[in-house]
Amino acid sequence: MSAASNPFAPSLHELNKERITRRGRIITGLLALCLAVPVVLLLAVIFVEAMPVISLELIWGNATDKGRGGGLWGPLIGTFYLVITSVLIVSPLGVGAAIYLNEYAREGTATRIIGLAVTSLAGVPSIVHALFGLGAFVLFAGMGASVQAAACTIAVMNLPVVIAASREALGAVPRSFREACWNLGASRWQTIRTVVLPNAWSGILTGVILAVSRAAGEAAPILFTGAVFFKHVPDSGLARLLPYALDDTFMAMAMHLLVISTQVSNMPPERPFAAAFVLVALVLLINAAAIRMRMKLRNNRKW
Repeated sequence: MSAASNPFAPSLHELNKERITRRGRIITGLLALCLAVPVVLLLAVIFVEAMPVISLELIWGNATDKGRGGGLWGPLIGTFYLVITSVLIVSPLGVGAAIYLNEYAREGTATRIIGLAVTSLAGVPSIVHALFGLGAFVLFAGMGASVQAAACTIAVMNLPVVIAASREALGAVPRSFREACWNLGASRWQTIRTVVLPNAWSGILTGVILAVSRAAGEAAPILFTGAVFFKHVPDSGLARLLPYALDDTFMAMAMHLLVISTQVSNMPPERPFAAAFVLVALVLLINAAAIRMRMKLRNNRKW
């Protein structure tokens, strides 16, 4: 049977639309590949250059001779402190603000001002956040140079990311879910707590993942708020696993990498690459755990 006499044969318009779709898929795939290739090459270079010193001692040992030898335990555990503390601060603030803006706030001047403030905050350079943290948390709030001051600074810097991702996730939950709860007599907060948030957690975790990556990799916001190049870490006992208090100064991987790359003379060339490798591996490990949790939550959704 010829195509002309087959009533089920695709029309010229449908064939043309299929060709355009196929062409768009190829173009976007090539663009994605162009983004992935440099990242893979960069990670490969870092790994190859760091190979001579990668060992368990590099993770577990303390830095010696101004970072020219020893390990990275002090900066590594300090980065964990910074990331966890900042996420614990920014998550409730960001999600709470997103809930207000998406579920309670009415369209008006106040809502537009808040949205403009959040958008403007996202464009502020990190060094400006560092100066804000110095004035607001270190001096005005009396925290001093400490883990908590640095974590609060990072939290302020990450607020726009968490708010935007959370609003997007909350807005993606179908309105019919809310209306069904309201028809059953549930209050607005009961609906948010029992229906909206459980179905939005996977999207909210996207913002948290971005906040984790930025908290671990930023050096400027912690320069004036608590990070130091060297601080003694005990060699054994619980104090080795928990060497810092919230009101102590601390070491961080981003700060350590910056200093050994630019300010320490006669630095073995593989040491900065080793520090970069450990920092990237830490970020990937934390992100992988968060992505795994997000996928599990997404699979549990009923829509």
